[in-house]
Amino acid sequence: MTAPRIPHPARKALGRLSLPERTYVADALRTETVGGVLLLIAAVTALIWANVPALRHSYEAVSHFSFGPAALGLDLSVAHWAADGVLAIFFFVAGIELKRELVAGDLRDPRAAVLPVVAALCGMAVPALVYTVTNLAGHGSTQGWAVPTATDIAFALAVLAVIGTSLPSALRAFLLTLAVVDDLFAILIIAVFFTDRLNFAALGGAFLGLAVFWLLLRKGVRGWYVYLPLAAVNWALMYNSGVHATIAGVAMGLMLRCTTRAGEERSPGERVEHLVRPLSAGFAVPLFALFSAGVVVSGRALGDLFTRPETLGVVLGLVLGKALGIFGGTWLTVRFTRASLSEDLAWADVFAVASLAGIGFTVSLLIGELAYDGDALLTDETKAAVLAGSLIAAVCATVLLKIRNAKYRRLCEAEDRDDDLDGVPDVYEEDDPAYHLRMARILERRAAEHRRIAAERTAAAGDGSAEAAGGAGAGGGRPA
Repeated sequence: MTAPRIPHPARKALGRLSLPERTYVADALRTETVGGVLLLIAAVTALIWANVPALRHSYEAVSHFSFGPAALGLDLSVAHWAADGVLAIFFFVAGIELKRELVAGDLRDPRAAVLPVVAALCGMAVPALVYTVTNLAGHGSTQGWAVPTATDIAFALAVLAVIGTSLPSALRAFLLTLAVVDDLFAILIIAVFFTDRLNFAALGGAFLGLAVFWLLLRKGVRGWYVYLPLAAVNWALMYNSGVHATIAGVAMGLMLRCTTRAGEERSPGERVEHLVRPLSAGFAVPLFALFSAGVVVSGRALGDLFTRPETLGVVLGLVLGKALGIFGGTWLTVRFTRASLSEDLAWADVFAVASLAGIGFTVSLLIGELAYDGDALLTDETKAAVLAGSLIAAVCATVLLKIRNAKYRRLCEAEDRDDDLDGVPDVYEEDDPAYHLRMARILERRAAEHRRIAAERTAAAGDGSAEAAGGAGAGGGRPA
């Protein structure tokens, strides 16, 4: 006689994170939020610098100022250094994030990974489809199909910081994981579709340099003075190979070990990410935005955004394609798997986050430059479309999130409550007997304190009554 099968409980989509994952997400998003605010400042500064007549010439002069060793093929403009050089730091961090998600995060478990991966894929495929259909119908160029496919997590978090909404940790983690998967496929798009000519000697040298980097890591060699020069050489070789140079950053990030060993509190990947992330969020990405977002805005340019198929496709892809793609991918995953949406959330919350993911800034601007390389006018118009689409998506998400903000605030307060003051939120200790014993002692002390206060008040009230009675009866009630 076989034992009866016990049905497994349905997995919750967008349910509560584990405590280590929640801590990691909180730390990562805190840095990204600060970086996002700096990104906003850099973008606004670029727009002002490029559009004020008295400053426009200086913006162009600085952007096109070239420096670097020409003999190594690295005599690049400031804008070029920001896009191909400094932005490699951002992609290096993205590589570490992806590696960590694959070996220690949500993407490690195939069942848990299905939701963000499918949502991210649909969130890239639908915008690309919207762009392509718009351009085929309007007889435009389909070269920029990849522009509206990317999500900018820093910009999205900056919007959350500015509007003051309180997203529950599950939704924030979903947004972060979406962006990580999004970055992976954006990297593949850049590597596959925007590589025209290959220098096989330089490419072979880059692969050799990456192999040396990997061997040194496996041998446990330590010291920034070893890896930093090697990273610079790998980047230079990758740049000269014809493959976009930021791919070198991703490759080196993926090579770092992101699992802990005996005696380690954090893995080498997490330690390096902790050191480099502020540099990425606080310097690399804002610098890229400063020299990429400076497009000249005019009435004619704004009119072209909604009449020219290339720019209209970008706007529609970011605003409609992203929201419908991510929401549809999430719904389909929940519909056709054993997962069910967390009871704390509603589908309106998923759509709001999907709308927020329509903010595609850093990688979208980069792909726009690559897609229309050689056509300065269309490149600038595409950048303007990215800015406009991201702004519209941010406004729509703000409205949707604000409607639900009271519920989000209650969920966040419940997540953060720590009545026993042990540094661990109470929701993670509900099944721990020690937690209930601590709470029993705390409640008993509070009850004893309340009993003492009540007794003092009763005694004070009794003394007052006795004094009143004695005063009234003095002298037998006869007048003095």
